Amino acid sequence: MTPARTLLEFDDSYARQVPSLALPWTAAPVPAPELLVLNEGLAAELGVDAAVLREPAGVSVLVGRELPDGVTPVAQAYAGHQFGTYVPRLGDGRALLLGEVIDVHGRRRDVHLKGSGRTPFARGGDGLAAVGPMLREYLVGEAMHALGIPTTRALAVVATGERVVRESLLPGAVLCRVAASHLRVGTFQYAAASGDRDVLRALADHAIARHHPEAAGAANPYLELYRHVVEAQAGLVARWMLVGFVHGVMNTDNTTISGETIDYGPCAFLDAVDPATVFSSIDHTGRYAYGNQPAIAQWNLARLGETLLPLIDGDVDVAVEAATAVLTSFAETYARHHAEGTAAKLGLAAPDPDLAADLWELLRAQHVDFTTFFRSLAADTARSLFAEPELFDAWATRREALLPADRAAVVAAMNRVNPVYIPRNHLVEEALTAATAGDLAPFRRLVDVVSDPYEQRPDLDDYARPAPEGRDPYVTYCGT
Repeated sequence: MTPARTLLEFDDSYARQVPSLALPWTAAPVPAPELLVLNEGLAAELGVDAAVLREPAGVSVLVGRELPDGVTPVAQAYAGHQFGTYVPRLGDGRALLLGEVIDVHGRRRDVHLKGSGRTPFARGGDGLAAVGPMLREYLVGEAMHALGIPTTRALAVVATGERVVRESLLPGAVLCRVAASHLRVGTFQYAAASGDRDVLRALADHAIARHHPEAAGAANPYLELYRHVVEAQAGLVARWMLVGFVHGVMNTDNTTISGETIDYGPCAFLDAVDPATVFSSIDHTGRYAYGNQPAIAQWNLARLGETLLPLIDGDVDVAVEAATAVLTSFAETYARHHAEGTAAKLGLAAPDPDLAADLWELLRAQHVDFTTFFRSLAADTARSLFAEPELFDAWATRREALLPADRAAVVAAMNRVNPVYIPRNHLVEEALTAATAGDLAPFRRLVDVVSDPYEQRPDLDDYARPAPEGRDPYVTYCGT
């Protein structure tokens, strides 16, 4: 059997450079680990043989046990605004950073566990996770990756052999997640609240070196770091909006410095277009509704800017003015990304703001399915989706006048950016219900489908359709 130390070669730059934000901890024992799903493509990116990870020694590493000598997992400290309310101490309550791996492309990647037992940040929780929510994160992460949206990804989900107490007894699992890093707005909030400017500076320097090294040479590196994070988040949220993705829990501790999507708890995708759509069972006010996501992202970034003020300038007024100018740029950057993305979805050579605005309102008013519409538009069958097709006709005539002459090229370009397959909410629930009961076949099939979202394939019509009419509104849960 291959020794565990040859599986992954871990570094610990975060724990070394910002030790006060990393608490050494050990994963809980797993009585009967069973590998449920392994991301072989991601394993290859990390330079690891998937066959080795399937061995008992590999599975042990995937749950944080039998680690190589010298590897010390840490629970990361962070704070955060949760639904607008500041919580000064959150942290990895049921998670551990095993370490960092340099992948085959030379990129530093975190290898991180979720559901690995209680830590001192647990805040009364049991530190465990259930199979269903961990498989959801695996599935949606792969779908987002295939859609070209920056995201954390799951390397594996391992059943623990334990039962987790939620509304009922559920099979337990540990998720092994890979990310560019787990640095969050909430990490900076925690560091700033400590009052130790050296800690804050060390964190910012680590973030610059890891994610935005070009900022290091700027006249004001910390302001430039802020600019890069604002730009990354503006582009990220625009991509969410362009596929109808609703994150569901956009707290500051779920807003990354890298610009990756993180935490797929109560997430879901739109069927009918409606900016007010909320899926999360705990979002009673609609704070994180689909249409609110850009404004919430900017709000979260304002909180990041507040933490960086002492580093940006010793004169607080000067720092506030500089940071405000960067924050204000979010709206323009987001609008540009969204406008360009919408133009591509419509087959246009350049954005047309009025045409786009009228379309989004028309789709909302006519309750048209988000994903189906754009593929149907390329196929010239979209008219049938409208209860009042004459309204679509008027809009389509305007679009027609703006299209390039080579219509075959237009259709091909549209089909490269408009997916046929997304994780349809009803199919996700069916797959997770079956998996929780021990049948992983529907889950594996759904992962396969959404991992190749743009190419229409025979015998997969059911995966492209929205939920049947008459179902109750879809509700998601955090899975904590």
